[in-house]
Amino acid sequence: MLDDTDILKIFNSADPALLEQLAQEARILTKQYFGRAVSLYAPLYLSNHCANQCVYCGFQARLDLPRRKLDAQEIDAECQALARTGIQNILLLTGESRKHTPPEYLETAIKIAKKYFAGIALEVYPLETEEYARLNAAGCDGITVFQETYDQERYKILHPAGKKKDYAYRYQTPRRAALGGMRQITLGVLLGLADWRQDILALYAHLRSLEKEFPGVDYTLSFPRLREAYAYKEKNYLVSDTDLAKIICATRLLFPRAGLNLSTRESAAFRDRAVHFGVTKISAGSSTAVGGYIAPDIEVSHNVHSAPQFAVNDERSVAAVKAMLERQGFDPVFTDWRCLVK
Repeated sequence: MLDDTDILKIFNSADPALLEQLAQEARILTKQYFGRAVSLYAPLYLSNHCANQCVYCGFQARLDLPRRKLDAQEIDAECQALARTGIQNILLLTGESRKHTPPEYLETAIKIAKKYFAGIALEVYPLETEEYARLNAAGCDGITVFQETYDQERYKILHPAGKKKDYAYRYQTPRRAALGGMRQITLGVLLGLADWRQDILALYAHLRSLEKEFPGVDYTLSFPRLREAYAYKEKNYLVSDTDLAKIICATRLLFPRAGLNLSTRESAAFRDRAVHFGVTKISAGSSTAVGGYIAPDIEVSHNVHSAPQFAVNDERSVAAVKAMLERQGFDPVFTDWRCLVK
């Protein structure tokens, strides 16, 4: 069993033969636990209102940009447009503003999305246990929440204002979600905010603690890399493709049952390779703008398009990503579970 010292040696190694060995071992484990299945999902942005001042984010409160929140009609139109692509698992996202997108609004969005999708998850501001239970009852079965960085000194600098500056409250969010009945929890760090080696080790420790307390939850880990967002252009902690490959392989060796997610922040070429050594979940046909999917033939009350939260690097359609996976011998999975209780 690898320990933290072994992991750091892997992360610091420049030996290409070691990475190839890791990739081969990760490939074997992934096939053993997941077969050739790769799950597909898409994000759907409901709002870009935010009360936090995360200095690296395209939605942060201090930025002067058009703010949008989809109403019920527009949410339905977005869901229709996205469902036509074949996607059956969606991640509903908002900026972190309880005032603009209260739990009642999220509940409405979930009930609309439930008409079109088998799997619904949320990536929103942290909620209380009873609120997670309420949204779970409405049809939401998972959450995504990133600690962003586990370096508490860096965390203070990067989150100067807003509820998100409360490190401990955010850290306990996955636990509250599990207590609220969420069956799937995605954790992650935003690579590039601090020393990625220490962040990944801390992420592993966080996951182990949750697995011990909530062994029945389905966990996924995600490793988005920081992209330039408006004024934030710090490059002290950049993560290379080789670094990210090491992270994915090491994670698979340590957590053979965990899902590993790679979003469209990454290039098509890197994602095409990553499914061979550990990644089991990828987004496809993604838009990171509020109102980004509405088709021209759907009438809505006004133009709801807005600036995206971050740039999409893999712009392929759902059909193109599906075809890529099939060419490489994988089974694209659109629905990996369905709730039979009504």
